[in-house]
Amino acid sequence: MLVTNSQGVIQNEVVMKDFRQLKVWEKAHLLALAVYPITARFPREETYGLTAQIRRAASSIPSNIAEGCGRDGDAELARFCIIDRGSATELEYQLLLARDLTLLHPDDYEQLSQQTIQIKRMLTVLVQKLTAES
Repeated sequence: MLVTNSQGVIQNEVVMKDFRQLKVWEKAHLLALAVYPITARFPREETYGLTAQIRRAASSIPSNIAEGCGRDGDAELARFCIIDRGSATELEYQLLLARDLTLLHPDDYEQLSQQTIQIKRMLTVLVQKLTAES
């Protein structure tokens, strides 16, 4: 954001966003929280496989939003949100795989999948807004 200082000189001011204020972060955080108890029911042999992959993908979404908010400006936040869409798409597939392997109950799949899709849409809108402002 460009601002004028007391001497009338235009400066670029970095405004750090609070990730907790972003609705998409809140929804991503709730998704990550929902994934843990559901994946805890997966077989023990999946602990270092699909369980870990799903948890890592789900937790990376709110983590990247938070990291993007701590970076310099909207362009950086937009870049992290784009990365997040990739993580969300990865999670979408992992949930589908878990369902098809009958590790994930169809109702749990539907709930987590819908949350993931909603977050992807919200990330897309946020990226569009952030890039339109710059």
